Amino acid sequence: MENTINFLLEQLTTFYKYTSFYNFTIGHFIMIVIGLIFIYLAITKEYEPLLLIPIGFGIILGNIPYNPSLQIGVYDHCQGDIYSSGACGSVLSYLYIGVQQGIYPPLIFLGIGAMTDFSTLLSNPRLILIGAAAQFGIFGAFTLALLLGFAPNEAGAIGIIGGADGPTAIFLSSKLAPQFMGAIAISAYSYMALVPVIQPPIMKLLTNKKERLIKMKPPRAVSKTEKILFPIIGLLFTCFIVPSGLPLLGMLFFGNLLKESGVTRRLANTASGPLVDIVTILIGLTVGASTQADVFLRKESVLIFMLGAGSFIIATAFGILFVKFFNIFLKEGNKMNPLIGNAGVSAVPDSARVSEMIGLHYDKTNHLLMHAMAPNVAGVIGSAVAAGVLLSFLY
Repeated sequence: MENTINFLLEQLTTFYKYTSFYNFTIGHFIMIVIGLIFIYLAITKEYEPLLLIPIGFGIILGNIPYNPSLQIGVYDHCQGDIYSSGACGSVLSYLYIGVQQGIYPPLIFLGIGAMTDFSTLLSNPRLILIGAAAQFGIFGAFTLALLLGFAPNEAGAIGIIGGADGPTAIFLSSKLAPQFMGAIAISAYSYMALVPVIQPPIMKLLTNKKERLIKMKPPRAVSKTEKILFPIIGLLFTCFIVPSGLPLLGMLFFGNLLKESGVTRRLANTASGPLVDIVTILIGLTVGASTQADVFLRKESVLIFMLGAGSFIIATAFGILFVKFFNIFLKEGNKMNPLIGNAGVSAVPDSARVSEMIGLHYDKTNHLLMHAMAPNVAGVIGSAVAAGVLLSFLY
């Protein structure tokens, strides 16, 4: 009888050591709360719910502690030969390979290309300069990260947060600073989601009432031939300059050609619908799960988050200030509304919607959305080019 009781107590003790209660730490609690905040913001405030809900749930999933011997976490990779050692690794670790090896970001760019209309950019090509100006946020954060003691490759990966482009941030950090990938990805997606909160105060601070009331000429009609030629010429032009950006830029322009050719509608619909939805789920869930407390909660993560905020503010400010500067050389009637300068970051289409929202606040008839979409999609191209430049020098 005594042996039986001892055996049962032993088994219960062993079972308890395998529960999350035994392995739980304050770090896990903090990260689970962060995950819940992401989900709350997505549902109640509708801040990028397609991103924040998978990421928030992934954060919770990745911070349910377990006994290391179970090998069920995102970092529990298969050791040795999978065929000789039997089942090894975890499902999450296999899904996370798509992040680590930079597989998911190009697929996201394929979907973005297939759902993006570059007509407004083609109708007024000078607006691409706004997207280029906003990339100063990337290089500003890169410089700040160097000053704070990060290695050049780490600083490059951190700086890309200023582009407000999650897939690009994941792609570059997987190459340059995989140890900070979770912090960089979470920062990038957080600031993408908070575009409606962060950008309006900067826009109001840097513009006056007269500038906010500027009405821009309607964009001209763009021919089908122009739309078809753009992804081909865009691919050749950008990738001959920055071939290291080929995985992102190639897929972006390929997706756009599928859309604009008019003869591959099924492929374009698949790329812009089911495919991008599946990859968004996988990238959000696994990036969230990669924020395990023991890996994520360190001072570098806090610094990265602060630098991400700085780079995003710099990018927004440079876009607005560039429009104001450009207007000096334009005649009255051809001037651009500086409120579209914020859209130079590549948070598509949220930053363009913010331009529209602020414009309508000051003049109910002043619709800026179509104008803002031009620098917005230019920002997507610009951030991918910037990533290619950084990769060329730092990889």
